[in-house]
Amino acid sequence: MEENVFYRGQIIWAQIDANRHLRHSAYADLCAQARSNMLRDTGLSLDKIAERNIGPVLFREELVYLREIHLNDEVNVTVVMTKYNTTNSRFSFRHEIYRSDGTKCAVVTVDGAWMDIEKRKLTVLPEEWQAIVTHLPKGEDYEEVTT
Repeated sequence: MEENVFYRGQIIWAQIDANRHLRHSAYADLCAQARSNMLRDTGLSLDKIAERNIGPVLFREELVYLREIHLNDEVNVTVVMTKYNTTNSRFSFRHEIYRSDGTKCAVVTVDGAWMDIEKRKLTVLPEEWQAIVTHLPKGEDYEEVTT
């Protein structure tokens, strides 16, 4: 679980729902921060991407709950790329959320692409950034496609 951890943090009161566990939308927030940290750590920060008027857009987000997460629990969020389309820069990432005791609590999978934020249309990453993409952490089920 220590490999590819890109977010570590305490669950705070604002993230708790009426059932006294982590609210559903907080899982997405944790994963979005972990993805942002992963991109930054590999040389492709969201600020750098925005300088080219590009931003990430998600098409699908799937959350599978495994165990509860409660107030004050410490969590670790891993991120790996599971699919990348070299032709159109579409991507898939898998996140796993663990309590600090090592219990896997959730798996979140997202599919997305890069968008030109001025034209509001999908775009590809600049060629010179493709080397950075090749260094993103990959899952054991990673698949590279060209169609």
